[in-house]
Amino acid sequence: MSDIDYDFGNDDGQLSSDNRSEYRLTGSAHVTLELESSEPEAAEESPGRTLVSRTRDLSAQGFCLLTREPLTENALLSASIRLDGESDAFQLMVDVVWCRPASSGQWLVGLRILESDDTSYLEWVEAVARAMAED
Repeated sequence: MSDIDYDFGNDDGQLSSDNRSEYRLTGSAHVTLELESSEPEAAEESPGRTLVSRTRDLSAQGFCLLTREPLTENALLSASIRLDGESDAFQLMVDVVWCRPASSGQWLVGLRILESDDTSYLEWVEAVARAMAED
């Protein structure tokens, strides 16, 4: 991942009031959130509803997105996130911590990654640590 432009901190300083326990990388990653699950017996016909976005900043514990629709605070969502430069996506569970209006009718959303045995949580933490070490 050394050819990817990840930097420490916030990219525009707007989020400096957040209560963050660790540094964030301002590099971008591709994120797909599952907003509505499909019916188990009709998964092929009706795949559910997803939201695709890119991160504004990220850390091992969470990330920030700019979305075209608001997300409900405290919602638990399944997320697939692929760091730039990585071939595989990480399957994670996230909690919507906050959501506020942004410019041009979009929404800024803060998500916390939840530790779970059924996800790629450990692999995610290791990948973010590698990205920070290479910076």
